[in-house]
Amino acid sequence: MRNDSEHTFEVLRCCPHTWARAAMLTTAHGAVPTPAFIPVGTQATVKSLTPDELSALGAKIVLGNTYHLYLRPGIPLIAELGGLHRFMGWNGPLITDSGGYQVFSLARLRQVSDEGVLFRSHIDGSEHFFTPELAIQLQEALGADIIMAFDECPPYSNDFDAVRESMERTHRWAQRCQESQQQNQALYGIVQGGMSEELRRQSATFITSLGFDGYAIGGLSLGEPKEVTKQVVEETVPLLPKDKPRYLMGVGSPEDLIEGVSRGIDLFDSALPTRIARNGGLFTRKGRCIIRNARFRDWEGPIEDGCDCYTCRNFSAAYLHHLFKCEELLAYRLATLHNLRFVLRLMEEMRQHILDGTFSAFKDSFLGSYQPCDEEVRQAQRQKWLESRNTKFDQD
Repeated sequence: MRNDSEHTFEVLRCCPHTWARAAMLTTAHGAVPTPAFIPVGTQATVKSLTPDELSALGAKIVLGNTYHLYLRPGIPLIAELGGLHRFMGWNGPLITDSGGYQVFSLARLRQVSDEGVLFRSHIDGSEHFFTPELAIQLQEALGADIIMAFDECPPYSNDFDAVRESMERTHRWAQRCQESQQQNQALYGIVQGGMSEELRRQSATFITSLGFDGYAIGGLSLGEPKEVTKQVVEETVPLLPKDKPRYLMGVGSPEDLIEGVSRGIDLFDSALPTRIARNGGLFTRKGRCIIRNARFRDWEGPIEDGCDCYTCRNFSAAYLHHLFKCEELLAYRLATLHNLRFVLRLMEEMRQHILDGTFSAFKDSFLGSYQPCDEEVRQAQRQKWLESRNTKFDQD
């Protein structure tokens, strides 16, 4: 059903020392230079920012989530008001998550069968039933440029048989998604298989045989050690077509973005930069800092010297520290502006270094000075978020 001229992908240059590549993804609503980070606008908004601000930060594409929009305000209403682009005032490319991850991570009392998933809303407990066909129908009604196949996202587990069963169901659902598609949108398939290299190979082989417009690697960043994530990506990427976009879902920390790009990933999305910003976690070239810490109380300079974001150009770290201590709403906006610009600028720099043939040196230099968040701290922060994500403010 899709018109190939509206969704194209051209690889412009590859790094000779890594799998990194610079490309151009073209959609009906504009072009996306890759590698690219996709800000998460779960409920038709990237929290606290306007579409104009997103564009000024360098965002080329935004993600909306089918599960959340289905529950509130309802996808028929969005369609009636002109589709998701018009509803949220974003004129650039849009991608929608099928809602599969949220169904399996947020919804209560799930009952999974080959037909679909029966679940209760995390908002009011109402009962709903998602099928692959419905996931495609809903995304078509939203009108995104890129839509995702409905998949089963199992929890981090070493149960080989359970992960294999889930993977095989995802494969059957992928076929049904293709068969049900009616509108002129790019449809991406999702490779699953847990942490098993064997299952990942099986899934990549099957999903790519279906001829999707792009391919996502799902089921990672669910609590597994980062070395395992890297290993799974390294095993999977060579099995994906070289002439199609590769999308690593749920990854957004600076060090992981660089590692992903070096392994051949083109697209990333994550709520991490905006979520930690609202909690006072700010990215710098030396690592993540916590602006609430006392050392910033009288810090006259910006969060990071040389940063071109609105926050660093206009305000001191001491002022931002003050805003967070007083729980002023401006704190969350300024921190979000900084973190998103940091990540989007990082993607721009990586792309330019790939084009210039200097990516390997850039990667080594960045990772040599960047101090990643300690694994124990990262897990504790993630657990804290998991425990609080049903609150109104922290819904991503």
